[in-house]
Amino acid sequence: MIVLDASVLFAFLESSDAHHGRAVAILRKVFEGRVLIHPLTLAEVLVGPARFGRAARIMDELLATGLEVVPQGAAEALSMAEVRAATRLKMPECCVLAAAISTGASLATFDEKLATAAAAAHVRTI
Repeated sequence: MIVLDASVLFAFLESSDAHHGRAVAILRKVFEGRVLIHPLTLAEVLVGPARFGRAARIMDELLATGLEVVPQGAAEALSMAEVRAATRLKMPECCVLAAAISTGASLATFDEKLATAAAAAHVRTI
């Protein structure tokens, strides 16, 4: 099981991104298993398409690949707060790290600060 950070999806969706090839390879491999996305991460990725009236289409296409949105609740809020207090990451990064911790998933990211925090929390990164 993998939780995706926005950096991987941004790189996947933008062919000119320096990490595009790596993002494609990661997504090919991870789509063989269960892939999770935090709702805030999905929202981050949809901002650009929303400017052009394409957010709903892009969201439908992403979810059609089998991406699962991480369920939210009070426990998730507590987990995000604890991650934020321990790491001082920004909230979008706290969301994905908390999701990986709470589900026992690995984390796919190109964000070095997030990867470092994940390693400190004993979360495997790819």
